Amino acid sequence: MIPLLKRDLALAVRAGGGFGLGLAFFLIVVTLVPFAVGPQSELLGRIAPGILWLGALLACLLSLDRILALDWEDGSLDLLATAPLPMEGIVSVKALAHWLTTGLPLVIAAPVFGVLLNLAAPGFFWLTLSLLLGTPALSVIGTFGAALTVGLKRGGLLLSLLVLPLYVPTLIFGAEVARRGAEGMGVETPLMMLAGISLAVIALLPFASAAVLRVNLR
Repeated sequence: MIPLLKRDLALAVRAGGGFGLGLAFFLIVVTLVPFAVGPQSELLGRIAPGILWLGALLACLLSLDRILALDWEDGSLDLLATAPLPMEGIVSVKALAHWLTTGLPLVIAAPVFGVLLNLAAPGFFWLTLSLLLGTPALSVIGTFGAALTVGLKRGGLLLSLLVLPLYVPTLIFGAEVARRGAEGMGVETPLMMLAGISLAVIALLPFASAAVLRVNLR
């Protein structure tokens, strides 16, 4: 599993689907928001948690089609299917590689970008924690969507349409944790819901992704 993880990390960076693209898109979203809504500090502070979470979600979405497409194009996916490693392990490694190259850099950069949107001081910790809990779910759900659309022409557009509705619960509870934390309110309920969604997705979707890939590779 470790060699496969190293290979996927190297491919993600070389193919242009790594952390650089996601961070650049995230920065563009955060920079453009003040131009769209105006420079009012109070307004920016109120909408900052939602904007930061939405920007992180869309940044994750950019590189989803790269998770399996490169392996499909060069035939590596067929070889991986015959390897001793179960297909569930393969898709889990690919989801982890996507999170390490896309989700984790966004988690680290989010507090810095929060300064640009005048995020309240108490909200920085909760924003980081919510992204740390929520972005793994985005990667695992994205891997499931990539498995559904692998090999299809213009699969990237279809992938976005399939994955975005599945992202909504994570976005709602993640942004709610950051918002409540910034306003000094209790975050226990949305935080537990966010953690529950991530744990459920990580536990169940690799089996669904593996089943879909087996069907597509027949």
